[in-house]
Amino acid sequence: MLVAAAVCPCPPLLVPEVASGAAPELEDARARCADALGVLAAARPDRLYVVGPAPEDALGAFPAGSAGSFAGFGVDLSVRLGEGPGGARPLPAPLAVGAWLLSRTERSGVPIEGLGVDERATAEECAATGRALAASAERVALLVLGDGSACRTVKAPGYFDERAVGFDAEAARVLGSADVPGVLALDPGLAYELKAAGRAPWQVLAGAAEGAGLEGRLLHEDAPYGVGYLVAVWS
Repeated sequence: MLVAAAVCPCPPLLVPEVASGAAPELEDARARCADALGVLAAARPDRLYVVGPAPEDALGAFPAGSAGSFAGFGVDLSVRLGEGPGGARPLPAPLAVGAWLLSRTERSGVPIEGLGVDERATAEECAATGRALAASAERVALLVLGDGSACRTVKAPGYFDERAVGFDAEAARVLGSADVPGVLALDPGLAYELKAAGRAPWQVLAGAAEGAGLEGRLLHEDAPYGVGYLVAVWS
C-alpha cells in the first residue's frame, strides 16, 4: 500500500555541480525537494521506488545499487540508487537526479528500486503500473520525478505555447491536492506536445494512490528557464 509520495522536478540543473554559476537560481527548489523527501523518510516505508521518465532504451526496472553519471553534462559525478549490486544499465538522467536527491537524505536502509516510464504511456497503463508498485509491499513510498511543460517562454526548450500555463496550473492543482482522478485526467497528447515529461510518472503515482486516502500539499511551483517545476507531497 502506498503510504507517502514526493513529487519533484528532475532537471540535472538541480545538481549544483551541473548548474555551476546558475546553482543559486534553483536553491529554493532543492530545499523544497529535501522537505518532500523528509516526508518519505517519516512514513517509514518498507520499499521506496524512484519513478521517472526515460527514453526507450532505459524503460523498466532498475535494481538497487544501479549507478548513474552526470558526465554527459560535463561533470565528473556519479551516483547510486541506494545499496545493492546494481545492474548493467546506467540510470537515465531523471533517475540519476533522484539518486542524487536521495543521497542528501537519511533513508534508514529502506530498499530502493528505480523505474523508467515511457512518456507516451497511456493513463491506464501508468495507473496499472502504479497499482502494481503499491501492491508490492505493506508500506510503499514513491519518489516521483518529472517536469511540467517546457513551453512557458520563447526561450524555453519547446518555445512558447500559450497552453503551457494552463496545463501547469492544473498539474499543480491536482498534485497539490492529491486529486487522483484529476491526475489521471491530464491529457497525454497535450502533455507530449508541451514536453511535460512528468505526466506519465504522475499518473503512475495516481494509480498507486487509488484507495490510499492520502492528502496532498504543494510545496513549490516555479518556471525558471521556461520549464514548469513542481514539488508536492502526498501522505
